[in-house]
Amino acid sequence: MIDEQTEKPRSSFWKELPILLGVAILVAVLVRAFVLQTFFIPSPSMENTLQIDDRVLVNKLVYDFRSPHRGEVIVFKAPTEWSGNPAGEDFIKRVIGVPGDHVICCDRTGPKERLIINGKPLDEPYIYSANGEQDKPADQDFDITVPQGRLWVMGDHRSASGDSLEHWQQSGQDITEATIPEDRVVGRAFTIFWPVGRATWLTVPKPFDAIPNP
Repeated sequence: MIDEQTEKPRSSFWKELPILLGVAILVAVLVRAFVLQTFFIPSPSMENTLQIDDRVLVNKLVYDFRSPHRGEVIVFKAPTEWSGNPAGEDFIKRVIGVPGDHVICCDRTGPKERLIINGKPLDEPYIYSANGEQDKPADQDFDITVPQGRLWVMGDHRSASGDSLEHWQQSGQDITEATIPEDRVVGRAFTIFWPVGRATWLTVPKPFDAIPNP
């Protein structure tokens, strides 16, 4: 027995195409609004981890389920004091201290200066280096405790980053102005996807595993 099926008119495809395109656009808009978003890097503040004109993919959903962790690279809406823009510009930095953390500069017992977090020196191999010289972890000694609901963030290119340390200095050591509210975090940058030759995952550096909770 042969099943006979009525052939669907080809013209129906063209009738359905606008609907399919509309659904695709809606899905793309929802994904961008709530799940993933791309950002480009406009400055050298995160070198050598991120280079100018790199494109990164940001997970906007992850912090709906947990707080940012030390060592993660995050995108956030900069406070007005940082950017001068009440609407908030998008900044990208690395989380160094989470709420309650005691962060000190610096440990000088080894060959290199190191930040101390909750009593544990932190090795930071990702800090910017050029011509065999690595930036210092900070250009000024400091001793701070991160307030609840806020984050201490720093760029990997310490000498070229407008970050928590710079704003701590400029504000007369005001810890509130120096830190960012957790609710201004847009998401976690988890991969470089462009240019293709630099594509890589942005994982948390291993030394952060040894940092104890406060």
